[in-house]
Amino acid sequence: MKIKFFSIAFMLLSVICNAQNPIIQTKFTADPAPMVYHDTVFLYTSHDEDDAKGFKMLNWLLYTSTDMVNWTDRGSVASLKTFDYTAENGAWAPQCIPRNGKFYLYVPVARKGTSMGIGVAVSDSPYGPFKDAIGKPLIAGNSNGDFDPTVYIDDDGQAYLYWGNPNCYYVKLNPDMVSYSGDIVKIDSKPANYQEGPWFYKRNSHYYLAYASTCCPEGIGYAMSDHPTGPWVYKGMIMDGAPISSGNHPGIIDYKGNSYVFGFNYALNWKITNIHHERRSICVEKLTYNADGSIQKLPFWSTEGTEQIGKINPYQRVEAETIALSSGVQTAGDSQSGVYVTGIDNTDYIKVRGADFGSGAKSFTAAVASSTKGGYIEIHLDSPTGKLAGTCIVKNTGGDKNWANVSCDIKDTKGVHDIYLVFRGGEWHLFNFDWWKFTAK
Repeated sequence: MKIKFFSIAFMLLSVICNAQNPIIQTKFTADPAPMVYHDTVFLYTSHDEDDAKGFKMLNWLLYTSTDMVNWTDRGSVASLKTFDYTAENGAWAPQCIPRNGKFYLYVPVARKGTSMGIGVAVSDSPYGPFKDAIGKPLIAGNSNGDFDPTVYIDDDGQAYLYWGNPNCYYVKLNPDMVSYSGDIVKIDSKPANYQEGPWFYKRNSHYYLAYASTCCPEGIGYAMSDHPTGPWVYKGMIMDGAPISSGNHPGIIDYKGNSYVFGFNYALNWKITNIHHERRSICVEKLTYNADGSIQKLPFWSTEGTEQIGKINPYQRVEAETIALSSGVQTAGDSQSGVYVTGIDNTDYIKVRGADFGSGAKSFTAAVASSTKGGYIEIHLDSPTGKLAGTCIVKNTGGDKNWANVSCDIKDTKGVHDIYLVFRGGEWHLFNFDWWKFTAK
């Protein structure tokens, strides 16, 4: 019953607020850590559990995008079980970075019977899974504020790890990325209103330290320096805090000629309840730099979000969990089926933004699995009640992991359209949904 409550709540949010922010609606996500690798944005996140009141965080998730509006759920890449020394809660803000063909995920972990520490996990792929790299915390016993790691590799190859609340620390990492040399350094003159969640990076000749500002509410402040270890000069706010959102946490990237800042608000939580719970939702806005490297201030997270970069190709396989906006559905995954869409009820929908149909499509195919009577997939254009381009019938496939393909004819799809896959049927949990693909005329 609890699961259905959250499904209905997410559905109501999407119906009431047909917006781009928050960018993930199927789960509560926080502490965004974007990484650009080749042509893709890899967005690593922490994860607030559906029943969280305080911070209940057990694993780290990954989402990817090549257009900044359609995000594909890649599932969990690591969890507290990845590390033998962790407590049962405390999977807080991560960051991932590539080096020498491997990917290093730095995460804060609550250690059994003691204070917070920072662990490091490694993978041969940005998609994970990540495994504990050294069997113990990389940073431990320095202070109770050993969390929120951020890492950057400078042009000369030297890697730096920053972290901390309410103080800010850094250390120089060795080339192996799982050990460090020299002492842990506490920044004596930390930037004005620094609280936590640092994001350290370099752009052109300037070093930046963005961070969550003094709580509460937290905004996003930033400082600049000519050197990777400071001194840091406070430059102002990227975004002021707002009373409706006690926390924030920056992640900043350049991608395809634009700059972006990620953070979070509590919009999904407030659509469910008027009680503050630590159930957060990631947002993104376009960022603008001035000629001197300073950053133009933004208003608090909009509902519109960012513009799409490029278009979706509907004639190649698209994972069902590639979503710009969703209503009611959830995502799940396992080692056999991978990630898929589930919790599909009558009138739920998925929006995929900006698909280029060219001269038109003739058919649609979807991979589905059902242990019930099934239902229907209606393909609408540009809104949930827009032009009906086709309807696929989903029957019982013999199990909710017994995948089968269903197809239907498509008409009137020339040009660029938003795709709304609207689900119909008379029962709860109509079917599971793995992928879809159109065939061109």
